[in-house]
Amino acid sequence: MFERVKEDIKTIFAKDPAAKSTLEVIFCYPGLHALWLHRIAHWFWSRKFPFFSRLISHINRFLTGIEIHPGARIGRRFVIDHGMGVVIGETTEIGDDVLLYQGVVLGGTSLSKGKRHPTIGDRVVIGAGATVLGDIKVGNDAKIGSGSVVVKSVPDGATVVGVPGKVVAEHREPVLDLEHGKLPDPVAEAIRFVLRRQNEVEERIRELEVLSGVTMRYGFMNNERTQIEAIFCEGAGI
Repeated sequence: MFERVKEDIKTIFAKDPAAKSTLEVIFCYPGLHALWLHRIAHWFWSRKFPFFSRLISHINRFLTGIEIHPGARIGRRFVIDHGMGVVIGETTEIGDDVLLYQGVVLGGTSLSKGKRHPTIGDRVVIGAGATVLGDIKVGNDAKIGSGSVVVKSVPDGATVVGVPGKVVAEHREPVLDLEHGKLPDPVAEAIRFVLRRQNEVEERIRELEVLSGVTMRYGFMNNERTQIEAIFCEGAGI
């Protein structure tokens, strides 16, 4: 038991650069408190004491702002960073070395009594405000971007963003963290493509105008277009 507690504290230091001391981690990390209380609740749940387990889970939610059903199975070196608003459903299964940020929901989409919540693989990172719904599998080393809504299984090593979640990158390298600012944005990529295509079309029109001796005015939308390009085309070479 004490070895497991020491491992939990060591994992916090490994995954949160804000951690300054062991005393701070023990007393000031609600994600850690939620994990410890969940283990007690799960112990009662596995021994067929549903009322006591749910009561401990309810107290856990009141104290930490994190709701973990006592039936959920959680692996080792699990970290909830900040944690407020995290919800983990009854039949959720979470592997080892998983990192969740605040506002993550691992929820169900069925009223059946069987498996209805996600299965999260090892070394998965799920960004702030992301929602993973249903009896689906998120593969090992996957990354779920902030605010994404995932309703389909995610392959190993994939990066998923958007609503609904789309796989935007795949690799097989172990994931250590989630750099939110560097995740692909499929909407911005689509707008970049449209603007590039518009540039090509306008250039062809100008060539035709030169050949035909016709002059047209295009300046009335230049300011608006410049603002759009500044937002979506930074670094795109447009």
